[in-house]
Amino acid sequence: MQNRRLIAAGTHFEKIFGYSRAVRVGPLVTVAGCTASAPAGPVGGADIAAQSAECLQRIKGALEDAGASLQDVVRTRFYVTDITELEAIGRVHLDFFSEILPASTIVEVSALAHPSLLVEVEADAYVETSTGN
Repeated sequence: MQNRRLIAAGTHFEKIFGYSRAVRVGPLVTVAGCTASAPAGPVGGADIAAQSAECLQRIKGALEDAGASLQDVVRTRFYVTDITELEAIGRVHLDFFSEILPASTIVEVSALAHPSLLVEVEADAYVETSTGN
């Protein structure tokens, strides 16, 4: 596909599963599910709000690598292992998107890629200009 830009984070999962951290096609940027995984355990430990913040920081980085920013986000999706933590997750989302107010979904799932991961976040962005494609 012409004008398709692949953004890699360099994780071993990208190689194992054959995906990109983000893909930009024209003004659209889609960021794959991000978790707080790290070699010594998830960033933020067992704190779902801290893990959520790390996920959004990773999304921010992927967007920047694609020539976009959090300001361009039009949709977020949260997959969480404990929906009772909705308010804590919502506060983190608000911290990142208080003026952007993207469409958002939060869904409880039975498990993520590792039992220590409590949240996974995806994002879609639309960049007004296709510069940087």
